Amino acid sequence: MAAILRNVRSVSSIAAVSLRTTLPRVSAIALLHSTQSRCMHTPSLLSNVTLTKNTVKDVRLYSSKPPLTIEMIQERVLLVLKLYDKINPEKLSLESHFMNDLGLDSLDQVEIIMAMEDEFGFEIPDADSERLMRPRDIVQYIADKEDIFD
Repeated sequence: MAAILRNVRSVSSIAAVSLRTTLPRVSAIALLHSTQSRCMHTPSLLSNVTLTKNTVKDVRLYSSKPPLTIEMIQERVLLVLKLYDKINPEKLSLESHFMNDLGLDSLDQVEIIMAMEDEFGFEIPDADSERLMRPRDIVQYIADKEDIFD
């Protein structure tokens, strides 16, 4: 019986907490809706705004990524690599080999590929990532993926 009372108390305390946090939100939303509906029906409440029958039109806005160029891709790839803590920025160039020239291991190369995925917003398959051993390879791969030509 004591266990049942403890469960009832915990449920009632959870309900009290959720009411305290939810009730103000619900009442604020209701206030917003009532204010908006009142303003729409009585234009005198709105100062400097005149409402006409065709004020609001359905418009669909499309957004696209800014156009990429090879130079932009090169800059972004080199920036990501310069920010990687195990790479010496002075040794870094587009032709630097990750393992031979920069002294990185395979785990570092995987982390670099993950950083490139985050930067450019798409996933690079493992089979492809094994071939990307230089910044130039990454730039060419991204350019091919995004259909960018010299």
